[in-house]
Amino acid sequence: METNEILKKVRRIEIKTRGLSSNIFAGEYHSAFKGRGMTFSEVREYQYGDDIRDIEWNVTARFGKPYIKVFEEERELTVMLLVDVSGSLDFGSVKQFKRDMVTEIAATLAFSAIQNNDKIGVIFFSDKIEKFIPPKKGRKHILYIIRELLEYKPESQQTNIAFALEYLTRALKRRCIAFMLSDFIDQHSFQKPLSIASHKHDVVAIQVYDKRVAELPDVGLLKVHDAETGQERIIDTSSRAVREAQARWWKQQSMRLKDTFSRSKVDAVSVRTDQDYVSVLRSLFANRK
Repeated sequence: METNEILKKVRRIEIKTRGLSSNIFAGEYHSAFKGRGMTFSEVREYQYGDDIRDIEWNVTARFGKPYIKVFEEERELTVMLLVDVSGSLDFGSVKQFKRDMVTEIAATLAFSAIQNNDKIGVIFFSDKIEKFIPPKKGRKHILYIIRELLEYKPESQQTNIAFALEYLTRALKRRCIAFMLSDFIDQHSFQKPLSIASHKHDVVAIQVYDKRVAELPDVGLLKVHDAETGQERIIDTSSRAVREAQARWWKQQSMRLKDTFSRSKVDAVSVRTDQDYVSVLRSLFANRK
């Protein structure tokens, strides 16, 4: 892609996603995540309406009446985007490729972060760490991130989410908000590293998927290409058994993923490539307040 075309695409993404961040998510991002950037300040006596999760039990036991911890909000947060760049993201049957939607969501989150004066960084991953962009502030930094999202060519087509999570845990010393953007189609288990990462950081999973993965159309013989392995095969979509088998696989995959997120105490949302991701993000933010 030529430089002028790249710059035009970057500009289009900026106009759309910056507008969403300013007009739709104004305040919602801050409200949803400010509680994860708090530092302990002092204790005071419990008052009606206080959150019982903030009770300081040692002081309460010492004085015989409830005391709560008082927190001060940190001036800034660090936001990391863990972006899946494996081959399976290069698929889309209706409106756009999964990769295109991941780029828009990532850009929207990035602009939301800098409007809150937060630092933003990115980890591109496949079955390896493809690229690490350290957290920084500013529009110039965001535009660099968007350009990389649009143009980055991964060295590998495979997926290993566990490896990305292990890298996040090692690389980021201070607590951060980590958005994982992926279709989460992975042959490896990643529950243990996800649990470890979510204990140290505030991890949020955003799954992007295509409806044709969940439900095969009845279009007769269909050649399918696995972007991660390079394998091709012919499937007969006119067969009801084939369509039902695919539907069962997707249901089992979704249930396993939901269980993994639940066990790891990770907030998660799913969005289809033909759906409006804005409403999904708003729902995510609202549920965290």
